[in-house]
Amino acid sequence: MNNSNPVLPAGYSAVPPGHVATVVTSLEMSSRPPARSMHPFPAGVSLEPLERTVAAYRALYRAVGTDWLWFSRLAMADTKLQAILDNPQVEFLALRKDGRDAGILELDFSQAGECELSFFGVTPDMVGTGVGRSLMNEAIVRAWSRPISRFWVHTCTLDHPAALDFYRRSGFVPYAVQVEVFPDPRLTGILPRDCSRHVPLLG
Repeated sequence: MNNSNPVLPAGYSAVPPGHVATVVTSLEMSSRPPARSMHPFPAGVSLEPLERTVAAYRALYRAVGTDWLWFSRLAMADTKLQAILDNPQVEFLALRKDGRDAGILELDFSQAGECELSFFGVTPDMVGTGVGRSLMNEAIVRAWSRPISRFWVHTCTLDHPAALDFYRRSGFVPYAVQVEVFPDPRLTGILPRDCSRHVPLLG
């Protein structure tokens, strides 16, 4: 955890009106995990490079992340996002089912010796089908195929309730917990007001 960040006091802390608070857990692998049984993608499902354009990326980002209040790459300036998309040290892959995008895998190798699992997830219709496990296995293989000593990710309490346990079962170990507070993207117009019904909308 970054010690320069303020530490919340014990007890309750007020969240500003129109904002959302979430508990963020950072996890890491510090060595290549033992080989595990691979779960091949089912028929009609494949993993392919994602077109590196703002429009293609945001369409998939919305499809996967709207229910979980993913908004950072939607609020980002087009030029900044395109710079990330143009970075050869970042891999952008789309899970495709019968020709349509159904999941995202983004691996960032920009920092020497490590890989960040920047974005990972499947569309709502694919949750619970087992393809998430296949996608994670692929992520682990791809990350450790490079000369890294650290593979890390963060998740939060706005994500699917099984996400944290999924990452731990995949071999990631929690190492930091923080609280993030940000303006509710449903009130700023970035996301629809009726999405993420598991998160109270307090205008």
